[in-house]
Amino acid sequence: MTGSAPAQAPAGQPGNVPAVGQPAPDFELVNQFGEPVRLSELRGRAVVLVFFPFAFSGICTGELCELRDNLSVFENAAAVVLGISVDSKFAQRAYAEKEGYSFDLLADFWPHGAVAERYGVFDPESGMALRGTFIIDADGTVRYVVVNPRGQARDFAGYRSALAELSGDSTAPADPSFNRGPETV
Repeated sequence: MTGSAPAQAPAGQPGNVPAVGQPAPDFELVNQFGEPVRLSELRGRAVVLVFFPFAFSGICTGELCELRDNLSVFENAAAVVLGISVDSKFAQRAYAEKEGYSFDLLADFWPHGAVAERYGVFDPESGMALRGTFIIDADGTVRYVVVNPRGQARDFAGYRSALAELSGDSTAPADPSFNRGPETV
């Protein structure tokens, strides 16, 4: 499977983004309920890591609502969705409750942005994660990477294509029922 470009942090940003084919860096963070989530404990299932700058911000809310509204795409691919930002578990919980997210939101709060930094998507100047997506296969290998510049939402059609290819169904047609959400977010 080939990942989307760019496979490195945007120009001017430090970071070594794991490339397609490399092992995904392991981590443990708490979710919005304070429960620990360790990436390596999810082996045997595909995992979609969605780094986002901040809870309650406009573009982030639009992107995560698209995930929420299209969760069946991920469930049908037997993929676990994990949203990650530098917000605290308390902010993540309030955000998940307000927006009705049923997937885990992980707090990369302390040490501040350490996991985002390991994935090459932490911006130390602003103290936030960039919009990075990593799809990891059941063996823990990175199979899809995209890092978008600040202010640019991710193309959600990429998720479906990457998941179809990961499951061996690279000929799967685009799903006309896939809810792209509001285009103005």
